[in-house]
Amino acid sequence: MAWLFFRRAALAFALVLPLLSQSAPGDASGTVKQRISRVRDLGKRDTSALADLAPYLHDSDRDVRLEAIKAVVRIDTKASLDALIAGTRDSDPEIRIRATDGIVNAYLPGYLANNSLSGNFTRGFRHIKGFFSERNEQVVDADVVIRPDVAQALADEINDGFSFDASSNAALAAGILRARPAVPALVKGLKSKENDMIFQCLVALQKIQDPSAGPAVGFLARDLNERIQITALETIGRLRSLDSAPDVRAALKGGKNLKVRRAALEALAMLGMPDDRATFQQDAQSGDTEMRAAALEGLGRIREPEDFRLIKAAYDEPNADWHVHLAAAFALANQGKADTEQFSPLPYLVESLQTSGRADTATAYLKELARHEDARASLVKLLPDSTKEQKLKLCAVFGESRSDDLLPSLNKLSKDGDPDVAFAASKAIRILQARGTS
Repeated sequence: MAWLFFRRAALAFALVLPLLSQSAPGDASGTVKQRISRVRDLGKRDTSALADLAPYLHDSDRDVRLEAIKAVVRIDTKASLDALIAGTRDSDPEIRIRATDGIVNAYLPGYLANNSLSGNFTRGFRHIKGFFSERNEQVVDADVVIRPDVAQALADEINDGFSFDASSNAALAAGILRARPAVPALVKGLKSKENDMIFQCLVALQKIQDPSAGPAVGFLARDLNERIQITALETIGRLRSLDSAPDVRAALKGGKNLKVRRAALEALAMLGMPDDRATFQQDAQSGDTEMRAAALEGLGRIREPEDFRLIKAAYDEPNADWHVHLAAAFALANQGKADTEQFSPLPYLVESLQTSGRADTATAYLKELARHEDARASLVKLLPDSTKEQKLKLCAVFGESRSDDLLPSLNKLSKDGDPDVAFAASKAIRILQARGTS
């Protein structure tokens, strides 16, 4: 019987041996194919797999590390951020890009599927031609708080010069996440030799809206590349960089075409400096709609009472383009005509919030006007008779006002019978409170 016992024991050991020889999670042993297989299995689990995946992010084989970062991204949770930050330092550009996109997706769900550079990877080949030449308008809400080490990782990636694709993608991510600590890196990136990198840095600075970066953009207002020049002019205007006014004026005077001159005049209009009043007065009579609208904006920001009649004439002009009417309405309201009477500028701007094609422009004007107490008071009075679409847009306006006096109105809207309006109001309250403490 002894021989039967040993035979059964040997058979049992033979069955168990394959299990014992399997590597534990995180083990670097085995072939590349075996390690990739283990990583893929881990990627099917939840957050608990992150600790086991971490060693594979430092594997000697690039394909193993690539599968590891894919697995981390698939787990998709804020707990993945440590691993994703590590991925931004990898020696392979694709791994860096996937890690960066994963970081954005953690704060802006859906980014990976719809707008990320990672979505252009197919069977190991990248189809990214033109990706960085397009403008991405996405940005997280103001109440989203980005971890400091995330912002620092993006800043390091922007400036390390390892890969223009990875650096440009990091600049894109910094803008989407409003990563203010990355501003010095973005400013440094403006001196890149790659136009796509410069473009992404400019757009990111517009989204972050740190005025301190404005003076660093001035030299690009004279850039020979039209796309860079126009985007730089937009950035100067949005950051209200008064120091860059001489560069903008030079672009307006020497602009090689109408598109550049429009961008330059719009930038000057955003600055609203009295020194440019004569220029605005002249272009307020322009036959070009966009030039005329920009000039009216500029006069409205200068707020010289003597210009009221000129602006009012444009507002009352029956056959003027809607761009001119909206700009004149903004200018009049900015000069103090913020009443709620029928046909007055402020009600006209609110009415335009529900008109396709005009809503974005009207919203931008109202966000600026909401900085004035009289305009805020009138907007509150207009709320009860506003449509759903107008209320939704006004919630966004109130949220960016930095004015606590709008909280009562938002609190009331947060209890609105329409769930969309209630949600928009609650979101605006969070943003308003976040902006008040930032």
